[in-house]
Amino acid sequence: MTETATESAAITDRPSPEHRRPPGVDDATVAAGGKLSEALETIERARGHLYELHQLIGGADLRLDEAVSKFREAGHPEIAERIERELIGRNVLPGRWTFQIVEEFDDGYYAEFLQIERDVRDKLFDGKRHLFEAEMKEARRTRGRKGHSAAPRG
Repeated sequence: MTETATESAAITDRPSPEHRRPPGVDDATVAAGGKLSEALETIERARGHLYELHQLIGGADLRLDEAVSKFREAGHPEIAERIERELIGRNVLPGRWTFQIVEEFDDGYYAEFLQIERDVRDKLFDGKRHLFEAEMKEARRTRGRKGHSAAPRG
């Protein structure tokens, strides 16, 4: 008995092994892993905003040099001196510039979050990522339809 092209495509049109649930893992565990993954994605976005804050504050501090020069040129040396004394190089939090905040976040909360997420994946999902999303894709795609394949061809 030979397979038709459609039958053969149906057999191979499956998620790649790294996106298939390991044996014995139940729906509730996959859903919990999905929430952990979603939380990590939110932390990644927050981290990006933290780096954005770091760059924005640094850029603003450098632009203060120009403001000081322009106030001096405009005949307002007292304002220029106040900006130099009170703002340029000022800590944004007690004892910290933004690079220190970023480093503390990366080395503390962020590193711990990444480690726990990896430990959970390794323990429960054989290290596989995005199982919840992979199963959502399987439930939502139209098998055999162009643009709906389970995995990249290659």
